[in-house]
Parts: sequence; structure tokens; C-alpha cells
Amino acid sequence: MGLTYSKIKLSNPRNAALLPIELNVFVDTGALTMCISQSVAYQLELEELEKRPVTIADGSTHEVPCVGPLRVDFENRFCFTGALVIGDEALLGAVPMEEMDLVVHPAKQKLMANPLHPNRPGYTIK
Repeated sequence: MGLTYSKIKLSNPRNAALLPIELNVFVDTGALTMCISQSVAYQLELEELEKRPVTIADGSTHEVPCVGPLRVDFENRFCFTGALVIGDEALLGAVPMEEMDLVVHPAKQKLMANPLHPNRPGYTIK
């Protein structure tokens, strides 16, 4: 399976006067959280909530800002989350994907609504 990218909209739910930002994000089912660039955090006027430790691919650990709240929209789905501010491209991790009940179609390398719940998110709670 190759790399998957998808269009999403990000907005600040605390400031409706700010227009949403549409981004082409890297979809990574192996990552947990949402990551955005400093530029996106600045444009959406997101509040820094705290610093969090992250370990990057080379094994080094860094403290990065965690900002929020952030509204993430994909097609007919949305969720609210925080985001780590790191790098120069946005990354959509597994937690917001699960919250919106999204799946990655491996053959098409496409992010999509769960076919079992096409009209709205569905959850299994046991």
C-alpha cells in the first residue's frame, strides 16, 4: 500500500469569524493524533494547551505544542480534537479517523466513510 492523502477542512470552533482552512493531509493509520504546521495553528488562532513529548522517526524526542480545540471536517463527517504542532504538512492520525468512522481503502489509497455506515458515523461499544 502506498501513501494516502486526502482533503479535509480545519477550523477553530471557538472563533466562528475565522474561515476554515482546506488542506491536503497525509493520512497515517499508524499515527494516533492530528498534526499541523505552525502556520495552520497561527492562521486558526489555536490556543496552546500544553507542551507534549514526541519521538520522531530518527528516535529523538522533542517537546511540541499541543493546540486546540480543532474541528476536523471530512465530507459528511466531523470531529473535535487537539493537534500537535510539528512539521510542515498536516497529518491525520487514527484517533480522529475513528471518531469520524473513516477507513482507508487499500487498493484505491483513498480515505472514505465507513461503507457500513455511509450516512453518519457508527460505533461499536461493548
